[in-house]
Amino acid sequence: MTLKLKRTPGLYLVGFMAAGKTTVGRALADEIGWPFVDIDSEIELLEGKAISQIFAQHGEAAFREMESSVIRTHVDGIEKGQPSVMALGGGAFIQSRNWDLLQNNGVTVWLDCPLDTVCRRLGDVDPTRPLAADRNVLAQLFDDRRPLYARADYRVDADTEDTGEIIKRILSLPLF
Repeated sequence: MTLKLKRTPGLYLVGFMAAGKTTVGRALADEIGWPFVDIDSEIELLEGKAISQIFAQHGEAAFREMESSVIRTHVDGIEKGQPSVMALGGGAFIQSRNWDLLQNNGVTVWLDCPLDTVCRRLGDVDPTRPLAADRNVLAQLFDDRRPLYARADYRVDADTEDTGEIIKRILSLPLF
């Protein structure tokens, strides 16, 4: 892995759905004293509807456009020196335009856990996650995305329900 000094105070949590990005991100931001941003929540707030409704009414492509716009807005603040811990949606990091933007404006941390952990956390059916409805499709999506998540600056094992332990693992990374 080639490490380079990043010039902006952005810490981006990436990974598959239910990897713990929001839960860990909120607690990590509290721990280091930085603001926390959840991209999916921001989109829902701006649009006044759930992501599942956005997918149903406008399609995934329109959602990805909204997602990139919200990410860009927050990265603009980070570029101006406003630190932030940001939890990205599961598909945000695999979009090349988002990956390029994040790689140049902070540090990416992949919260990685096995598919069985993801499925356990999702439960039987989660209507708020449109891409999780079909478990065979979910498994294929999981396999397809792993190599893209692996491009992150760091990988942290998130196969525990102990949020404090995951934060400890992040804080032990050489960037801290």
